[in-house]
Amino acid sequence: MTTSNERHVLVIFPHPDDEAFGVSGTIAMHTSSGTPVTYACLTLGEMGRNLGNPPFATRESLPLIRKDELKKAAEAIGITDLRMMGLRDKTLEFEDDDQMVQLVSDLIRESNPSLIISFYPGYSVHPDHEATARAVVRAVKKMKKEDRPTLHCVAFSNGHEEHIGNADVVHSISPFANQKMAALRAHISQTAWMLKDLEETLVNGDQPDAAVKFFTEQFWTVDVDQLEV
Repeated sequence: MTTSNERHVLVIFPHPDDEAFGVSGTIAMHTSSGTPVTYACLTLGEMGRNLGNPPFATRESLPLIRKDELKKAAEAIGITDLRMMGLRDKTLEFEDDDQMVQLVSDLIRESNPSLIISFYPGYSVHPDHEATARAVVRAVKKMKKEDRPTLHCVAFSNGHEEHIGNADVVHSISPFANQKMAALRAHISQTAWMLKDLEETLVNGDQPDAAVKFFTEQFWTVDVDQLEV
């Protein structure tokens, strides 16, 4: 596996654990090579559907629990610049568009990334994911072409490859599987229900598709001028 020499990677997702499922191996790959990574998590996931298994959180305690889980996940994959942006879970689609774009633009201006990782607009299922993706694309589109960072997007809606083709970038993250699993374990309030099955699958090898999905992380390189958002 080879990695590009990135100046700085900016990761923008709406929820704690968004980073763990799809990009934690890639983040660990970058941090292990000395590339600085800034992770801007827009909400604390306070409306997350899970409260632990067995339940140990309440609606009142969940935001603080998820904040602590996010810190532990970031530590597991080497992130030292974690930004908690303080927006409210499940409301990002109702935020003012200009303010969302400005939030992203400010993050880009401060961190000066060569690479941004976020969701692919139209192919990321959750309304908060979509609102985040739109804001990222719009912010990058506002920049001069020569100043724009590369944009790698995560897509996972059903049938997305029929519309946007195969992924442009596929990382084998096997050397960082332990860090990825540690990030997933850190988000235990949301992941307890699936960790046992995942670990058994990886050990037994009886579900090869699931193993491949865990050990590879896929990204689409997005030309913002080609997207209408």
